[in-house]
Amino acid sequence: MSSRGTRARRLTVAAFGAVALAACSAETTPSPAPSSVPGAAEPPTRTTQPGSSFSVVATGDVLIHPELTDQATKDGKGSRDYGPLLSGVKNAISSADLAICHLEVPIAPAGGPFKGYPNFSAPPEVTKGLADTGYDACSTASNHTIDQGAAGVTRTLDALDAVGIAHTGSARSAEEAAKPRILDVHGVKVGHVSFTFGFNGIPVPAGTPWLSNKLDANAVLTAARAAKAAGAEVVLASLHWGTEFKHEPTTEQKQLARKILGDPSVDLIIGHHAHVVQPFEKIGDKWVAYGLGNHIAKHAEPRGVSEEGAIGRFTFVREGSKWKVGTAEFLPTLVELGPPIRLLDLTTAPASARNKEAITRTERIIRSVGANNDVLTRPGN
Repeated sequence: MSSRGTRARRLTVAAFGAVALAACSAETTPSPAPSSVPGAAEPPTRTTQPGSSFSVVATGDVLIHPELTDQATKDGKGSRDYGPLLSGVKNAISSADLAICHLEVPIAPAGGPFKGYPNFSAPPEVTKGLADTGYDACSTASNHTIDQGAAGVTRTLDALDAVGIAHTGSARSAEEAAKPRILDVHGVKVGHVSFTFGFNGIPVPAGTPWLSNKLDANAVLTAARAAKAAGAEVVLASLHWGTEFKHEPTTEQKQLARKILGDPSVDLIIGHHAHVVQPFEKIGDKWVAYGLGNHIAKHAEPRGVSEEGAIGRFTFVREGSKWKVGTAEFLPTLVELGPPIRLLDLTTAPASARNKEAITRTERIIRSVGANNDVLTRPGN
């Protein structure tokens, strides 16, 4: 039995959707049958406290530069295997009740061509690598979503479907875009919405405004309210925003976070795009991770900080009839440039001068707007 089949029993997709109008209702969709998903190793068993808590892990940009595909080809001995690149974080990802990635790039046809910056087109084996690592869902709204037009959007979502990973942020049709994405996590209905600041100047093809979600506070709240109306008890918002290679959140990010988290329809913001780590902040009793940095990437000109990232881990607890984050954690990560190229979870990786440097800098940045040790923890600290 495949890992995705096992996960389908644990995490079911209650409804498809990228953007939802408040008047729309959710449509129940059965989980993929185990036999319909390509085989992969069984993931570690996830521990839970049914009915009282569940954990969410979220990560930053999955940005497939050509050097990563070269490494995957070496690891696959001629075929492309992204599993070894990501294996260092597998335990952290697969042990969560809900694991969310950000797939920033469109997927290419099986035979390519495969491209990097500025118009990405990544091999379809990337999605299998993400599934084998333990991801349940991915946000797909980014400035590269329509790099390969509508066909690229369709290929990306088809590839995620094929490995059993849920998705939101882009859509193949207006009908798909109008259905809230709701995940069933051990009986808890969790909504997920995804938006991006723009598309690098690429115009959205005429007549297809639903291809990907454009970031606007009111649009985020409309989608989140629709998810709540469709039964979501918790809504997570994945936002692609900020300024590349800047650790400090922009004024716009801060304003958006306050407006969005000030509404009862959104319970957590997961941020990415800057390619470097940005702070976590607690606003009222809710959290925003402004930027989780790169999850896996290999820029033509590595900056050191562009190889550093973080896994955000949030444990939601039930208080009466409502849910809130009871525990917020971060796990520093590092893309070790090798050879071979490998993604490391620095809470479990062997100590080295480079790893310690990354941990120290990541912790300083993430805590820089008031997230002290009392409210935000780092495993192994």
